[in-house]
Amino acid sequence: MTLKNDLILRAARGEKVERVPVWLMRQAGRILPEYRAVREKLSGFRELVMTPSLAAEVTIQPVDILGVDAAIIFSDILVIPEAMGLPYEMIESKGPFFPKTIENDKDISALLGVQAADELEYVYEAIRITKKELNGRVPLIGFAGAPWTIFAYMIEGQGSKTFSKAKKFLYTEPERSKVILDKITDATIAYLRRQVEAGADMLQVFDSWANILSPEQYHEFSGVYMDRICNELNHIAPLTLFAKGAFSARTSFAKMECDVIGLDWTMDAKESRQIIGANKTVQGNLDPCALYQNSKGIEAEVKKMLDAFGTQRYIANLGHGLYPDTDKYMVKAFVDAVKEYKS
Repeated sequence: MTLKNDLILRAARGEKVERVPVWLMRQAGRILPEYRAVREKLSGFRELVMTPSLAAEVTIQPVDILGVDAAIIFSDILVIPEAMGLPYEMIESKGPFFPKTIENDKDISALLGVQAADELEYVYEAIRITKKELNGRVPLIGFAGAPWTIFAYMIEGQGSKTFSKAKKFLYTEPERSKVILDKITDATIAYLRRQVEAGADMLQVFDSWANILSPEQYHEFSGVYMDRICNELNHIAPLTLFAKGAFSARTSFAKMECDVIGLDWTMDAKESRQIIGANKTVQGNLDPCALYQNSKGIEAEVKKMLDAFGTQRYIANLGHGLYPDTDKYMVKAFVDAVKEYKS
């Protein structure tokens, strides 16, 4: 099917675009009353993720309501550890919780690797439904969590400011850590490949907890696995790497077989361009809190951001996901400001 709007794919590949494409991390979610209306009919977040027709519905909502240039499949990075054998619960106002975590060799041996991708048919079905209903309007992005971020949850058992339990495992059990990371990487590669087969036009890998590792640890326990994901997927679809707070990773990402590097709002545009070079597209990086302003303030922030990044080899986004108390009209103001930007 020919896409009516392929701006984001052309920008990712470094082709000329007539304007900057824009989408937002967490664009399908609590900022939209339409999303909340769907969610209220269900037992919780996980039921929505695991119901393909409803996941497709909320995936498409931001395209209709906000006018973004891409949809991203409604899912969660934690479907991978669940498919590998560690179920999770989503506790309201607290976040994810794993009743069982990895503690010993028996736990590690029980984890599924490549076969975990077979357990995620509900995600592939959601992608197929979404593609059909989008009918070529915009591309669809598939995604997964980075191996280190998934590992952090599987060891810690829940969100944390420090992930000290997970980091302790890295320090005290480095070889066992690598066995787990290898299994997660195997599962992630198979999962992302299956998403493309189901219809995803583009992929993103989220390393949400990259910032809590030192540069040396990041290279050893995340970077090498990100590199393997890039190499084994071998450009089957444009691929974005996003590692929040990992300043040192920009240099290594620039050498990897990815197409786009996502930046958070603490990373300077000019410095990042110098580090990354001219052969990669960059994505980002407005502070999500900037959307608490009025529309004039948002327009000024967007102009400053696009002036800094330029209009080619660039995808406009936030530097992290939308916060749930953001006014949807200010989110729309952000999208419109990007579309109407004149240098």
